[in-house]
Amino acid sequence: MKGRQILIEPRDGGSGAAALMIDGRLEDLLIDPLDEDPTPRPEAIYRAVAGRPMKGAGGMIVELGAGATGFLRGSRPPAQGARFLAQVTGWAEPGKAPPVSARPKLKGRFAILTPGAPGLNVSRAVPEGPARDALAELAARAFAGAPADLGLILRTLAAEAPPDAVADEIAALRARWDAVVAVMADGPPARLLDAPDAATIAGRDWTLDAAETVETHPEALARAGVWETAAELLRPVVALGAGSLVIEATRALVAVDVNTGGDPSTAAALQANLAAARELPRQLRLRGLGGQVVVDFAPLAKPDRPRIETMLRAALRRDGIETSLAGWTPLGHLELLRKRARRPLTQLPLR
Repeated sequence: MKGRQILIEPRDGGSGAAALMIDGRLEDLLIDPLDEDPTPRPEAIYRAVAGRPMKGAGGMIVELGAGATGFLRGSRPPAQGARFLAQVTGWAEPGKAPPVSARPKLKGRFAILTPGAPGLNVSRAVPEGPARDALAELAARAFAGAPADLGLILRTLAAEAPPDAVADEIAALRARWDAVVAVMADGPPARLLDAPDAATIAGRDWTLDAAETVETHPEALARAGVWETAAELLRPVVALGAGSLVIEATRALVAVDVNTGGDPSTAAALQANLAAARELPRQLRLRGLGGQVVVDFAPLAKPDRPRIETMLRAALRRDGIETSLAGWTPLGHLELLRKRARRPLTQLPLR
């Protein structure tokens, strides 16, 4: 099917899922963990209790309730034993507590609520002019009477949305935050706000346009062959038009090897490396892989490295998950550091 298509399999006593297809190709995949999985999930907000500072690690372990803990990084943590609101910001590394922030945010389709960071702001992607001015006025009206320490950011999509829809979402975000604050003061560590599920994230973060269709059905992903594609993602080898990728996740890092196939020429190596740089962010996203990523490209001359970096940076901009290029090692490997924004596919329920 041509164009963009969002497929949603709703929750029905188990985990839900959502897939983004572009021209019939799987571009993104979200799967909810099972309900009985106790792992703290990104964006969930907790009444946390501060533990003892870990000076060597640059932060502290905090109690989240029900035996769960998080790791709060920073040079000025709360006093030991203090209660505070903590939001999970990523999935945990194996054997470690998930990262948390003491500055929660509530993210919507058109707006982001920023407690502790006051001010009304409009996305920089919205150019100066009447549209930006109208958004600023809308935000001021919708935010009238808000607490002084509450802030708001209007996202780029707000410029294309009906004003009433933007205002309604701002009101809903404020109501959710008020509900959290109302139960914050008393009680043991506990989850106060659940993390969004796959369907919610898909509707919020996958931009809708006139050429996009949405299908919600208990077998929407199955009928599109998504689950077969997901099963293939569990295999390490990825065929490219030129050569192949081999992606293997270890406890310490994600190792990526680029192969040229049967052609040992320099030109074939360059084509394989460019294809790998273009495909790698998609593969990491679909597999839910993050942390340290080390790429061993096919034999590559140093003058060709900028071309590889340019291709990779362009693919990462489209990817949307925070990733930084750490640089080339003395052995010629390229190192990346990628946010653990997704749960590894190997830890999620596949149909």
